[in-house]
Amino acid sequence: MSYQKRYLLFFTIDSCIVLSAIFISYWLLHPTLNVYDNKLILLSAITLLISHHIAAYFFHLYDRMWSVASVRELLIICVAVTISVMTASFMQYIINHDVYFRVMMVTWMLHIILIGGSRFIVRMLNDRESFRRVDNLKRVLIVGAGQGGAMLIRNLKRAPNPEYRPVAIVDDDPKKQHLKILDVTVKGTTRDIPEIVKKYNIEEIFIAIPSLGRFGIKSIYDRCAKTNAKVKIMPNIEDVMTGKVSVSDMKEVNIEDLLGRDEVKLDMNAISKKLTNKTILITGAGGSIGSEICRQVMNFNPKKLILLGHGENSIYTILMELKEKHGNSQTELIPVIADIRDRRRMFEIVKQYKPDVIYHAAAHKHVPLMEYNPTEAVENNIFGTKNVADAAHEYGVKNFVMISTDKAVNPTNVMGASKRIAEMVVQDLAKRSNTNFAAVRFGNVLGSRGSVVPRFKAQIAKGGPVTVTHPDMTRYFMTIPEASRLVLQAGALAKGGEVFVLDMGEPVKIVDLARNLIHLSGFTEDEIKIEFTGIRPGEKMYEELLNPEEIQEASIFPKIHVGKAHCMEHHQLMMLLGQLKTLKNPDEIKRITIDVANKKWDLVQEQDEIHYTPTQLSII
Repeated sequence: MSYQKRYLLFFTIDSCIVLSAIFISYWLLHPTLNVYDNKLILLSAITLLISHHIAAYFFHLYDRMWSVASVRELLIICVAVTISVMTASFMQYIINHDVYFRVMMVTWMLHIILIGGSRFIVRMLNDRESFRRVDNLKRVLIVGAGQGGAMLIRNLKRAPNPEYRPVAIVDDDPKKQHLKILDVTVKGTTRDIPEIVKKYNIEEIFIAIPSLGRFGIKSIYDRCAKTNAKVKIMPNIEDVMTGKVSVSDMKEVNIEDLLGRDEVKLDMNAISKKLTNKTILITGAGGSIGSEICRQVMNFNPKKLILLGHGENSIYTILMELKEKHGNSQTELIPVIADIRDRRRMFEIVKQYKPDVIYHAAAHKHVPLMEYNPTEAVENNIFGTKNVADAAHEYGVKNFVMISTDKAVNPTNVMGASKRIAEMVVQDLAKRSNTNFAAVRFGNVLGSRGSVVPRFKAQIAKGGPVTVTHPDMTRYFMTIPEASRLVLQAGALAKGGEVFVLDMGEPVKIVDLARNLIHLSGFTEDEIKIEFTGIRPGEKMYEELLNPEEIQEASIFPKIHVGKAHCMEHHQLMMLLGQLKTLKNPDEIKRITIDVANKKWDLVQEQDEIHYTPTQLSII
């Protein structure tokens, strides 16, 4: 129905109610008198009609969505009717010096009952739940009896093409037990979820607590996982209020939601000072972390963003994405295809663009692959980092942030060892440079290329089995956006030589991660098997973020710590780099790199025992 027709309909309905109500009232109280001979009543009816429509216009009684009306709308009707009746009563007093008090009281009540009732009928007709067969709808358990739960139930019941039927609610508030929301009863607490799902044949569980953090989601999901019901989460209330999604647009539970901690909140002002209207260079810009850093940096409107990477396809992909998403941005996007192992090229790029900040994300990161290719790990992770860091020092870059890894702590593999020595390179430069050098250690990044989650998903898609190396293996995990935000915050906090570490909560068992992914994919462990394949070369049973002697109890920023990572002396470091340059045997390179990263610095040969070529000297 069009707005004009709808307006005319309510106008006509109210006119009939207003004109008839006062005559009905007079007739009920004075049944023997002829109401039409009472000119005062006729005049009162006309006054009521005019004043009611004026009040109705002022309070928008004809252009409200009565199909979703609440108690507030009923109160507005009461106010509008009261004003119109009082106006008519005042007119009676002016003309007759008296008021038909009882007649006007009955008229007031009839107005409210009839006008309110007409709106209630509109809402009742819109609420098709009362007339609909619900046998074929999916039976849903709602977690949360607060405002979010009430909004969700209301939307599910009023959906034009319903798919779900709310059957029961659970809430941990003892005061809400056995209460009803739109005829749906609170049947118990979250501890009762498995029992309620079984008792009421629940097919899906909707978590309707928008403010619930990750720890709360994980706690509830652990109970839901004991059932065969599918679990979904209500979207953020901010997205609902801004119209991005509706209340009933439930989202799937992601593995990121089960990390058991809330994401780090940033000091936006401090980061903005470092990035806004500045020139930013990101190495490895096409990788998982590098590309997300690009996305985060673009939110701060830099003057120039230089996307440096070795693979042209990945750089092209992130370049096109940023152009499409930030089409109206004044930021100049500059793609640069280059290899960080090319020292001369790195110096040329930094000299040409003079970046204010460099985020160094380019690295080889796959542990088993680097065990087979230790020379590549050393060349890329150590000497590639040194090339970019030296260029930053040479041309006065203000801030340099290197991406490191938790595998750099007590490393048992060449990848982690190469990253620890790269940290030493950065720490060594920080002692004698005006550039603020810092490193950021990550745990495993969910969803990044080569990480365990995409592999598990691919195995599940093929019907299994899901392969896990060992039942007791644990890892720290974080999301790609978390990792990237930590990089930005580290750049803002860096004063020189720090190794920043995120408080990542408790480590997660890889086998538990596999089980959660199987369940989130809609399968059981009977359908998708888990197989244990044994620890791979260079892998550790568990990871550490800091050595015991590196740990500082106090955080420099909420959930961010600074480690007291020790570095060898400058001359020792230079001798080590020279030694790594001259060695040709991959096994020897691997052994020395791992041993030195574990502080066996006595293995570094004396300077006079090594003879360098001019090219090697220029590199180290």
